Amino acid sequence: MMRLIVFISALFLSGYVTAQDYDLLLKGGHVIDPKNRINRVIDVAIKDGKIAAVAPKIDTKKAAEVVDVSGLYVMPGLIDIHGHVFAGTAAFGALSNGFSSLSPDGFTFRVGVTTIVDAGGPGGKEFLVFKRNIIDRSRTRVLSFLNISRAGMYGDEYSDEQQNVNYMDPKVAAEMALQHKEHIVGFKVAHFHKPDFVAVDRVVEAGKLAGLPVMIDFGGSKPRLSLEELLMRKLRPGDIFTHTYGELLETKESIVDVETKTLKPYVLAARERGIIFDVGHGGGSFRYTQALPATKAGLFPHTISTDLHTGSMNGAMKDMLNVMSKFLALGMPLEDVIQASTWKPAQVINRTELGHLSVGAIADVTVLNLRKGKFGFFDVNRDKMVGTQKLECELTLKDGKPVYDTNGIMIPTALTK
Repeated sequence: MMRLIVFISALFLSGYVTAQDYDLLLKGGHVIDPKNRINRVIDVAIKDGKIAAVAPKIDTKKAAEVVDVSGLYVMPGLIDIHGHVFAGTAAFGALSNGFSSLSPDGFTFRVGVTTIVDAGGPGGKEFLVFKRNIIDRSRTRVLSFLNISRAGMYGDEYSDEQQNVNYMDPKVAAEMALQHKEHIVGFKVAHFHKPDFVAVDRVVEAGKLAGLPVMIDFGGSKPRLSLEELLMRKLRPGDIFTHTYGELLETKESIVDVETKTLKPYVLAARERGIIFDVGHGGGSFRYTQALPATKAGLFPHTISTDLHTGSMNGAMKDMLNVMSKFLALGMPLEDVIQASTWKPAQVINRTELGHLSVGAIADVTVLNLRKGKFGFFDVNRDKMVGTQKLECELTLKDGKPVYDTNGIMIPTALTK
């Protein structure tokens, strides 16, 4: 035994056996990391769940495992800031502990998403249930926009739980957020159909008390409320207007004038004053009648998100990569699409430890393939445009570990014909 110990020690001293500098090396991929202004072929090395090096031609001998990602795009893990993942078995419920919501791990990693923000499923009454059942049990990083209604999105959108302003207490919501800073990134109001700004005012007040942004799902009231009033006077810089390209013809005042087909002038002014425009595609909130004129006028989204739920994933939305591909088809540059799905949402929700590949950062990494061809992308009204590029997930790493590998690029070939 002593001879064996001496022999192994001699090997280490002589350099024949060395500890690896890196656990994993992604070799030869085209890295897009908007925060660090990287958009070129370069290697990425990972150690102990963190980014250890981003440099050209990293020595493969320094890594315990090397994965060839040449011809693919490497980027930070995608961040979807508008999903519905408060899945459960409630006998009656919509997006709060109901069957319309989805368990996150089944619908995130396969499309490169490593962080998803539930947009208003739970309110203060059920947040601890959400934390115990979803946040604590998911491999996906799950965060929350807390619903200003303490009941959350319970029942259909006309239910008392979502319409009763007595459930909307800014102080109670802010206290819950401050108690759970690790998980709650802001507040949400949605599905409020009364023709006044009470719900908006209360959610903004909660945001002020907790020092957090708010996300607004606006529209649906009869008579219509003024979108200009919301964007120019009610919301603060950093607050989020979701369903940017949605259009409810009877009730919603949309960003594009449906008669002139031009972007309303105050919308760009709202962007200048710091309002965040989020996609929130959903099952009924993305129409080309809005998106085509708006993007032609220069209004591309700050953040790309899905509004993930059973209705949207089986309809026009499908998944995060499909929404990103739609914006490629609309003329948004690839680097901007990646920024709107990584670094910008990280900034919007004040989680700047995410969304980039800086040395020392959490090693959430997404590897995508950009297919060329002819692809159809349709909206919630079943209007379709054809694109020539489509993003597909090849590999997803969460904290440096593989959580989805489409073609087994991290698995050695063992079987041959």
